[in-house]
Amino acid sequence: MKSLNTTEPPAIGMRDQKINQTKRLFFDSVAASYERPGPFKRHYNRHLEKLLRFNIPRHASVLEIGCGLGDMLAALEPSRGVGIDFSEEMIRRARSRHSELEFQVMDAHDVTIEGTFDYILLSNLVGELVDIQQVLTKLPGLCHRRTRIIITHYNYLWGPLVKLAEQLKIKPRQREQNWLEIEDLANLLELAGIDPIKWGRHFLIPVVIPLLSDTLNAYLGALPGLNRFCVNEFIVGRCPTTENRGDHKVSVIVACKDERGNIEEIFRTVPKMGQGTELIFVDGHSTDGTVQEIERCIQQLDTLNPNLDGASVITQPGKGKGEAVRIGFDIAKGDVLMILDADITVRPEDLPKFYEALVEGKGEFINGSRLVYPMEDQAMRFLNTLANHFFGITFSWLLDQRLTDTLCGTKVLFKSDYEAIKQGRAFFGDFDPFGDFDLLFGAAKLNLKIREIPIRYRNREYGEIKISRFRHGLLLLKMSALAFRRFKLFRGGAL
Repeated sequence: MKSLNTTEPPAIGMRDQKINQTKRLFFDSVAASYERPGPFKRHYNRHLEKLLRFNIPRHASVLEIGCGLGDMLAALEPSRGVGIDFSEEMIRRARSRHSELEFQVMDAHDVTIEGTFDYILLSNLVGELVDIQQVLTKLPGLCHRRTRIIITHYNYLWGPLVKLAEQLKIKPRQREQNWLEIEDLANLLELAGIDPIKWGRHFLIPVVIPLLSDTLNAYLGALPGLNRFCVNEFIVGRCPTTENRGDHKVSVIVACKDERGNIEEIFRTVPKMGQGTELIFVDGHSTDGTVQEIERCIQQLDTLNPNLDGASVITQPGKGKGEAVRIGFDIAKGDVLMILDADITVRPEDLPKFYEALVEGKGEFINGSRLVYPMEDQAMRFLNTLANHFFGITFSWLLDQRLTDTLCGTKVLFKSDYEAIKQGRAFFGDFDPFGDFDLLFGAAKLNLKIREIPIRYRNREYGEIKISRFRHGLLLLKMSALAFRRFKLFRGGAL
């Protein structure tokens, strides 16, 4: 770990250095009181820890800038935990409290640490910074491809009540804050080259109400409108990186059942992407000769599409598209995974758009949207269209990322990210017969950047629609309830 290099130009001007020095002396003077927090602070810290543990898994490498006494960093149980703070007294006490972690006296405006981290945490720090943008511009140099930057901050609407709590000695006193709105933080992140992934608010009721406060915080604090008055705001960002677009092999997974009439068209139109493309068909016990048609096309692959690297077919042991997709992903040889629906209502020729968005770093989970361009007349029934719009709005709220079309079958991600989703699947359980939500929930839990690509949705030309609007509509409602429990209630402290 590097120390501050005093020969380099100062990160902030002389006047700001004086302000910073005053702040440093202030935190040195109140360090002892931070070891004896009042009821508000204890209650707040417990909820903040719940939020951060939801977003930061155990045994990750974590850098906390403005770590104070290091208690929050220790609660995250990192494999490598590094805390920096400009207060020598805070760091002295942090080293005494948490000898298993690394602590360094360092100014956030001039961070000089070797290596990269899985997570960089700025917990209630931006309100104290002399130059927020200066600090944020230092962060990309500490990031690898999957680093997530998490910032928490007091909601500025609570400013007067925070001051009252300090006067009543309910919480430790602090200096005048930079009172930012969450949109201001998103803007500052973008100016520093950091891409905001999601943001939100939590912790509506900061007082302890026996048997009720956790439940009220989880339910009321999640409601649109009331959520605006939560005490805490958070934002998650990443530093986008561009992959070498030609370095990736691609596996296209086609789950199929009774789709014989579409098979040859799929073989003819799936394009080569990256270093090469393989086709994997997972059949759900077809009775119309689909498997035989796939085997015929495999024999004639050099004639139908010589640009493909290969094709294979496997029959799934159970049923459902969700199982089929998981089987296909598990046997795929490519490091980019794509789902293509066998009805080819989304054309295979659109797949390169998804590949480019992924490897150019525009997103980490690329989802198709059928609800932008006009559809062909019979492509989607009216009630299905309404339901898709409803669930798009619902899941945008639940996952804190914008989604317009949760059930579009075309989804693309790196296999390494799928493996991470797979490892965390126990958090949600085996709940999804479609396969779409297993991936969407997992991607959102990992804070992957979800990006949508509009596609033109066409009529099915062969076979029967597999979706039952009412039965599957009820399943979608159940999945919405599951997402509410796992994303809103769990992090809100009710579970």
